[in-house]
Amino acid sequence: MGQPTPASPIPSPSSPSASSAPSRQDDWWRDAVIYQVYVRSFADGDGDGTGDLAGVRARLPYLAELGVDALWFTPWYLSPMKDGGYDVADYRVIDPAFGTLAEAEKLIAEALQLGIRTIVDIVPNHVSDQHAWFRAALRGGPERELFHFRPGRGADGELPPNNWSSQFGGPAWTRLADGSWYLHLFAPEQPDLDWSHPAVRQEHEDILRFWLERGVAGVRIDSAALLVKDPALPDFTEGRDPHPYVDRDELHDVYRAWRAIADEYGAVFVGEVWLPDTERFARYLRPDELHTAFNFSFLTCPWDAGRLRRSIDETLAEHAPVGAPATWVLCNHDVTRTVTRYGREDTGFDFATKAFGTPTDLALGTRRARAAALLSLALPGAVYVYQGEELGLPEAEIPLDRIEDPMHFRSGGTDPGRDGCRVPLPWTAGAPHAGFGGEPWLPQPEGWPAYAADLQARDPGSMLSLYREAIRLRPALGDGPLTWLPAAEGVLAFRRSDGICLVNLAGTPVTLPAHSGLLLASGPLDADGRLPEDTAVWLRA
Repeated sequence: MGQPTPASPIPSPSSPSASSAPSRQDDWWRDAVIYQVYVRSFADGDGDGTGDLAGVRARLPYLAELGVDALWFTPWYLSPMKDGGYDVADYRVIDPAFGTLAEAEKLIAEALQLGIRTIVDIVPNHVSDQHAWFRAALRGGPERELFHFRPGRGADGELPPNNWSSQFGGPAWTRLADGSWYLHLFAPEQPDLDWSHPAVRQEHEDILRFWLERGVAGVRIDSAALLVKDPALPDFTEGRDPHPYVDRDELHDVYRAWRAIADEYGAVFVGEVWLPDTERFARYLRPDELHTAFNFSFLTCPWDAGRLRRSIDETLAEHAPVGAPATWVLCNHDVTRTVTRYGREDTGFDFATKAFGTPTDLALGTRRARAAALLSLALPGAVYVYQGEELGLPEAEIPLDRIEDPMHFRSGGTDPGRDGCRVPLPWTAGAPHAGFGGEPWLPQPEGWPAYAADLQARDPGSMLSLYREAIRLRPALGDGPLTWLPAAEGVLAFRRSDGICLVNLAGTPVTLPAHSGLLLASGPLDADGRLPEDTAVWLRA
């Protein structure tokens, strides 16, 4: 496997692969269906209980049959796994639990042969505390300049340098034995890099080239708005403008340099950009910066027609001036699964809704999740599907002694964390561990085999069959802009160029609009041919 890249204040460019990425200058990404793979929980190829690249390669035919255009892999790099792989020790090494770099190259090539592109995840805000740079920094080397080390405040430096809080709870600073403090906006094992240092910028540009030369089609950028900090590291005060570490103007120079590299390879970027200001958000999508960014307003909407329509309108409006396509996401590896979220009275996204024991109506949640799948796949732009969404998996309750997510521990145990949406997938109903492989690293709940892919593949009414058919029929809706149609309160109705999508969130069945044929429904129509509550339908216009 090799060792982490040797520490050096000025990193050396990585050696190019013998193969180079083919030119891919088309706009596939503008309306793609992209499947998120959380490798650790997808499929276990060697029987050790941890998902791996061998497991993904074995399931490529399943993904091809599902009909997705690309796979987004959450970090598969060398990592101590203190935050699910988002604490990267070396970007040029695959973690041994997942496989080898050679296997990753085979996976990229084999997927492309099936018409499926690969997107890798880059975490530029921070690295692992086991990264060669940080270990050298702790020894007092010049690598300290690559991080945010500061003396503390107070009479003896016993107080953090400022009042910033970690995203995972608690202070964003950890004190070392020598009395100095270092910044980490996430866990203490994830020290933030100092993006004002040219070596940090050069290293990440080299990392981009390293993976683009191996044939990846795109890069997802984690915490994309957090990289640059105010050099003075001032205290945070509500309403401070500009923010000391979110959405700094200097960030755009970073992404312009990255875009130039992406354009060389015909690759694309998708940024994780959480910003309430739509105008500031759109700046990241200008033609010389990122291609796309995740749309979190849609994901965080409760099951409410008015709020969903407002989110859709605002999303399309904020993307229009820069000509960027919207992205639609119902769930990911950080969010309570859709079936569970929509089965609660308060279906809005709020970490409080992840409280232990929150009652959920899974039948209601499943019905709404099926309708939401047709809604998201009918909207103009790209759609991301998190692994297991196509199986209708609910959020799992993890026994307290098996929770691994640092969010749980940093919250003092009040937040159950994100492990409930990361439980290993069920593949085969009659096999041990539902066909995942060895005994899973997170326990599968009782009843998990009932969601197995092999059962659902044989059931035309299953969630898997719905997703397969919806992705297959999606082009029949046409690629025209969204036009809202007259509809009763609580009903979403819109037309693309060739098709109509109708979603009933009202309390009573509704009559279908004029149409020339029915393409697909998330559930059966009633005896009078009307669309029941919490059901969606695609119609041929």
